[in-house]
Amino acid sequence: MINKPLTIALVGNPNTGKSTIFNALTGLRQKIANYPGITVERKAGTTIINGILHKVIDLPGAYSLNYKKADERIAYETLIGTYEHERNPDLVVIVADASNLDRNLYLATQVMDLNIPVMLVLNMMDIAKEKGYSIQPEKLSEVLNIPVIAVSAKNKTDIDLIRKTIAEHDLNVPEPLKWGPDKTTQEAMNMVVEEWVRPSTDIPARAHNTEALRLISEGDFANAFYSFDNKETGLKVIDKARTLIEENGGNPMAAEVLQRYNFIGECTSVSTKQESNTKKSITDRVDAVVTHKVFGPVIFAMVLLLMFQAIFSWATPFMDFIDFLFVEGGNWVASHMPAGMLNDLLVEGVIAGLGGVVIFLPQILFLFFFIYILEGTGYMARAAFVMDGFMTKVGLHGRSVVPLMSGFACAIPGIMATRTIENWRDRIITIMVLPFMACSARLPVYALLIAAFIPDTSVLGIFTYQGITFFGLYIFGILMAVGAAAVMKKIFPAGKQTPFIMELPGYKMPKWSVVFQNTAERGKVFVTEAGKVIVAISIVLWFLASFPKTEMPQVLEGETTEYDSSFNTTENPESYQLRHSFAGKFGKMIEPVIKPLGFDWKIGISLVTSFAAREVMVGTLNTIYSIEEEDGDTSTLKEKLRNDVDPETGKPVYTIATAISLMIFFALAMQCMSTIAIVKRETNSWKWPVAMFTYMSVLAYLASFLAYQIGTRL
Repeated sequence: MINKPLTIALVGNPNTGKSTIFNALTGLRQKIANYPGITVERKAGTTIINGILHKVIDLPGAYSLNYKKADERIAYETLIGTYEHERNPDLVVIVADASNLDRNLYLATQVMDLNIPVMLVLNMMDIAKEKGYSIQPEKLSEVLNIPVIAVSAKNKTDIDLIRKTIAEHDLNVPEPLKWGPDKTTQEAMNMVVEEWVRPSTDIPARAHNTEALRLISEGDFANAFYSFDNKETGLKVIDKARTLIEENGGNPMAAEVLQRYNFIGECTSVSTKQESNTKKSITDRVDAVVTHKVFGPVIFAMVLLLMFQAIFSWATPFMDFIDFLFVEGGNWVASHMPAGMLNDLLVEGVIAGLGGVVIFLPQILFLFFFIYILEGTGYMARAAFVMDGFMTKVGLHGRSVVPLMSGFACAIPGIMATRTIENWRDRIITIMVLPFMACSARLPVYALLIAAFIPDTSVLGIFTYQGITFFGLYIFGILMAVGAAAVMKKIFPAGKQTPFIMELPGYKMPKWSVVFQNTAERGKVFVTEAGKVIVAISIVLWFLASFPKTEMPQVLEGETTEYDSSFNTTENPESYQLRHSFAGKFGKMIEPVIKPLGFDWKIGISLVTSFAAREVMVGTLNTIYSIEEEDGDTSTLKEKLRNDVDPETGKPVYTIATAISLMIFFALAMQCMSTIAIVKRETNSWKWPVAMFTYMSVLAYLASFLAYQIGTRL
């Protein structure tokens, strides 16, 4: 019986329900998805068992301790006690997929070699039973000589069983090398340990055998995370050990793997039975269509089209209601507060700026709601599988698919997810093209311009031109990412290619409480994070757009006085004040540069402020037009954009050509300081973020220029 606080590490293959068990034990909410590699970084929490507070670590999913990727290395380092940010685990809970026991036990046998107390949790027993498996955990426990329990993590009673088993663990370590390496493998392993690992590295003694086996399999120590001496001696020892195995008829790359699986086969033969079942499962029948080389991409495109049409259509009533609240709220504040600077700041600055972005909260919520459903059902993994072949042809690795699809939500977690890509060339190409994916921060800009200038005409009864345009912008981003990757493939030298292996989990209903929790959290992050930036920028922008105070010249009937060329007798005083403010003068200064794109000085100001965050553009425009509007004007922002007329030419400021040009610019330009910062952190160099900003900005300018110039001539 445990009577002291422990550090408990959860370890397992990707997609075994490890994060679900972590949530249940700790009560912390964490993103739970149904595709491999979702837990890129270590997560920590606490749990109370029998009145004792224990620390729980959710380690990144790994198929093996022969680490190839950064997340597998973190798991390995934590288990052997060399990860600087975490103390050594006192107990390791190995979470295995009971429906795929052979593959999952490979990692379990490796962890058992590390001289750490362990217990094995056979999760997803409900799925195993559906597949006809009958597992006896007590017999498996006898063979492995460790505690083994069978659970379904969705069941609260089974979570209590996990707690009980932890509390009753005697903390004895399992017998290392239980899988029984043959004489030759044992001799080769001992050779590497005695002649190089022990005298020349600082790796802990309990990991010597595991590291020796990894070095024999790999043939070198290029990926070693630890410091070592005598590199040439080490290479000679490794080569000698591999030669020994080859001389005895073995394959040094496969010797350990084959012997472990022989042992695993013995374990499952006495503990697992499977009923003969020739009938295809529902997952197999659905996958025959969904992952088909022809129908698969078509279905994927239709899923995206329906998703974006729904986002645009379903969110409209909620957006109109929020717009109404902010407009009426601004009018109420304006009428109930004393006139003056504070009134103007709150109404024209804070409320207008914040309202211009919060209005798009419903679309953000619907976007993440659909993304979490696709992840939770298992379809997201199929989308990655379907796109793998195409991605490989254009220079992207199959592992790039998941980070790129994460970019639909936000580029930052997508860029961080590229850590799972082993090859540096493949990873850097993925990072450099990922910002083309239409993130949620672009959504407010797209939604505003589409609602204002694209007709809401029905197509085929279920689609509209607005929804199709929305979908088209996302496809445009994907195509630009693919095109850029194809070009970079020619520029960057090819590195060592690694195969793309992804497990396709069974289809299942998503856990709706998790879907709604994660959707609500994303909405909260959007409002709080974007809100802070928008309020700050709105206050600064209001000041720049309101000062210096400039009186509009009075024109008397019959007067022939000549005025400054910037004065137009039909212009209202508010518009005149804005044009002569600090912000107006700055906008006029940069206007010649952006005029060929169809942009005026107001758009220019919003483009500059949107570098803080893309969605700030909408808040900026709302602030500018609120300052410019005459008293009593209660029109919405999209109505103001439609009705805006250039006082000098009398022509509309915004046309369909201008709107398309602006949407293309936003689709391509690198307008996110946070993304630039994360690229710097992930690449450890300013070279890549500067190159990204430069090439994306130039591409955005040229594409917008062509779109506007061609559009105005049609």
